Amino acid sequence: MRFTAPSRKRFLEAVYETYHRPEFIHPDPLEFLCRYEHAGDREIVGFLASSLAYGRVAQILKSVERVIKGMGNSPRFFLAKASREDLMMAFPGFKHRFTTDGELVDVLFAMGRVISIYGSLYECFLHGYDPEETDISEAMAAFVEELKAHMKTGGNSLLPCPSKQSACKRLHLFLRWMVREDAVDPGGWSAVSPAKLIVPLDVHMHRIGIALGMTSRKQADLRTAREITGAFRTVAPDDPVRYDFSLTRIGIRNDVDIGSMMHYKGSLKRSKNSMRGVWYG
Repeated sequence: MRFTAPSRKRFLEAVYETYHRPEFIHPDPLEFLCRYEHAGDREIVGFLASSLAYGRVAQILKSVERVIKGMGNSPRFFLAKASREDLMMAFPGFKHRFTTDGELVDVLFAMGRVISIYGSLYECFLHGYDPEETDISEAMAAFVEELKAHMKTGGNSLLPCPSKQSACKRLHLFLRWMVREDAVDPGGWSAVSPAKLIVPLDVHMHRIGIALGMTSRKQADLRTAREITGAFRTVAPDDPVRYDFSLTRIGIRNDVDIGSMMHYKGSLKRSKNSMRGVWYG
């Protein structure tokens, strides 16, 4: 089936109305953000939860739980006073797939330093944000560079490198959580426009983009992410990432069958089978 613009919009809206609800969040690292009312705590938890969002969902949830428990009731207060030595003592032997305790400590320390300089991760991001830019890619790159400036090593499995033109799915996932505000995404970064967001692109969303006729590119990189985002923007100009949560329920919820809502089932069924219980970073 070839999608026309009207049929694509009907499908996307049907998926959104059915699955864009809080009861469909679990199992998703987004659920950890819902525990915090203060945006200063939420942004720290969101950055860590999205950074660890690669591999099997069960392990992601376990790893995020361990980190946020180690930071106590208020992550922002914890990072404000924690030295590298304190952090190493709090997370000895931490391991999440490729991520080591040293990498975790490096990112936590860098966040603490950035917060001490700017007041929050949000204010740091705004320092490099230009509302006149087409999207948030330049601001995101500047934000990453600021974090790297306070890290011991340049490479870190928790921090993708935007300058390599990769899709940086986990960073865009974090920005979706913090910029959008509705029944699912908790928000907090109100000065950043949702219209500037880029879809968090992984293998799963790439296959959906192909199935919906949004891209024919074979590589899941930044160019493809922008192409798919552009297609979403024709449907929702002010909020192109509006459909990300509902569409990604295919991969992490066993009780969701979006393929049954359309004739073009093949690609979506393959996507669901290959993604069951897995997040691609």
